[in-house]
Amino acid sequence: MRNSQDPSPHSTTVESLSQAVFTVNRHAKTAINPKYLYSLKKQALQKMINEGKATKVGLHFSNNPRFSQQQSDVLVDCGMYTFHIPPAKSDFENLPHLGTLDKTTRNPKCRMSLGEAKLILEKYTGMKEKKETSQGAYGRTYQKPVFKKLGDSY
Repeated sequence: MRNSQDPSPHSTTVESLSQAVFTVNRHAKTAINPKYLYSLKKQALQKMINEGKATKVGLHFSNNPRFSQQQSDVLVDCGMYTFHIPPAKSDFENLPHLGTLDKTTRNPKCRMSLGEAKLILEKYTGMKEKKETSQGAYGRTYQKPVFKKLGDSY
């Protein structure tokens, strides 16, 4: 007999979407290909903001500024979770600056696999991960080296 609950609910509720974004964000920090996971997070949060499921709260100074000494990130409130995304130019004019990040505030834990989280967010945003081909960047395939015996020429 099956349970009445589906083990992997793929609904677009604020709670399930925010848990999926939290899971993707947590795995992106140690992933082999973090670029796709961060873009999936950003697209999902942008769509949630546009639909009114999430709100931009303000700007925080970034803990890890890239090329400058100061950099700000947009704080996004989404259900019981908060996230940071890169700011747009209009965010500096429209949002208040909240100063430094409060290190005592934490997101609640959730148990969701990365595969399930990616499935929820890909279904929600319509994004698809591009699979890398086995060929290199220039289209060449790997060719084994040929060794010749001493004195032989090829």
